[in-house]
Amino acid sequence: MTENVYDVIVIGAGPVGQTAADRCRAANLSVAVVEQELVGGECSYWGCVPSKALLRPVLALADTRRVDGAREAVTGAINTKGVFGRRDRYVTDWDDSGQADTVVAMGADLFRGHGRLDGERRVTVTSSAGDVLSLTARHAVVISSGSGAALPDVPGVDEVHPWTNRKATDSNEVPKRLAIVGGGGVAVEMATAWQGLGSSVTLLVRSRILADMESFVAEAIERGLTDAGVDVRTGVNVHRLRRDAGGVAVDLDDGATVEVDEVMFATGRKPLTGDMGLETVGLVPGTWLDTDDALTVTGVAGDWLYAAGDANHRALLTHQGKYQARIAAAVISTRARSGVVETGAWGPHVATADTRAVPQAFFTDPEAVSVGMTERQARAAGHHVSVVDIEIGDVVMGAKLYADGYRGRARMVVDDSRRIPLGVTMVGPGVSEMLHAATVAVAGEVPIDRLWHAVPCFPTVSELWLRLLEAYRDRGS
Repeated sequence: MTENVYDVIVIGAGPVGQTAADRCRAANLSVAVVEQELVGGECSYWGCVPSKALLRPVLALADTRRVDGAREAVTGAINTKGVFGRRDRYVTDWDDSGQADTVVAMGADLFRGHGRLDGERRVTVTSSAGDVLSLTARHAVVISSGSGAALPDVPGVDEVHPWTNRKATDSNEVPKRLAIVGGGGVAVEMATAWQGLGSSVTLLVRSRILADMESFVAEAIERGLTDAGVDVRTGVNVHRLRRDAGGVAVDLDDGATVEVDEVMFATGRKPLTGDMGLETVGLVPGTWLDTDDALTVTGVAGDWLYAAGDANHRALLTHQGKYQARIAAAVISTRARSGVVETGAWGPHVATADTRAVPQAFFTDPEAVSVGMTERQARAAGHHVSVVDIEIGDVVMGAKLYADGYRGRARMVVDDSRRIPLGVTMVGPGVSEMLHAATVAVAGEVPIDRLWHAVPCFPTVSELWLRLLEAYRDRGS
């Protein structure tokens, strides 16, 4: 068994692991990166990138059909071969050599194999050939192993070999009939994509669509899916699954049966920590890793074990994981130099955005985005708030020009005692490109009085900010 010593060992070479490695290298720390699948991870090959590559042609057509004079130019069906080819280019045909070269170029050593903790600051790497390498970290081990699709314990689930997000984003065949179980972001995006690509999609939702967002978002997304031809059924549970020569039978708890060619489950994620040696450092295998706001894993002495990204379950979003990786790398490099980190509320070593200002975007038709608190969350937290809504297409000229008959809504939740925005939610065509302005306002706690001086260009959809401020000003009139 060969042994090597590094300042930092990173387990997982997705966007989060690569960010942690890059920032640690920038601090002149030696870094080993361990990856057992493709360098680039779930996001690059089965998540964010391929899903948006599939969705963009569908949404581009929808946008075109909303503009008089342009819709007449849309003829024929979507070219699925072209869509799949576009996706394949963006996932580089599932060849990770380019991303592997990036890791090496940053000055890190890349080890391919299964990484496993082996006690304090030690990691073993088992290659596909069975060779075992032992690595030791002087300062830190960062776990950025991501998450995997969680399948429910439903009779017949193993028999039917259901799709998860991976099959939904790497398939080259369009099923004639597809059932999607779930109501979260993956479910509604894949319903949008596959309906647009020619499937007859049935969406089966236990409660309501995007249940953690403002309720008007669910109403708009359900209406959009239904208008596109998706059969949306809410308040239902899958009771049993059966596959035969005719396809898959999905039995529901209301007594109905949905007959499809394939069924996809988008019913949550699970940590990929079952065989990571957590027991060697006093943790429970197969669990999410709890961390403090410096991304140090709690329950492990010595401030040497960190978790960033999905593994810590703080915010299962690629951009938040990369943010966490930047924080963790800053903490590691500072501790390596002096042993002291700044942990004030706004210090560089605290992941405040995980609780204050998490942005999320869903590329459905219409798009749905939010950052910060919903009205319900703000009131539950004890804030005295005002909630202002605008119908974007009614009051924003830029929206009228963006799409004839533009339908969308924006909401701002304001802390009246401090006069700062606590949360912003928007639903409508193209709103994802306006999310960062809302994120800056919420994360920066920009006072309402100051936001009046952030002047949006005319005629852009961003003028909705003026309309929100006017609604807040006039809320009592």
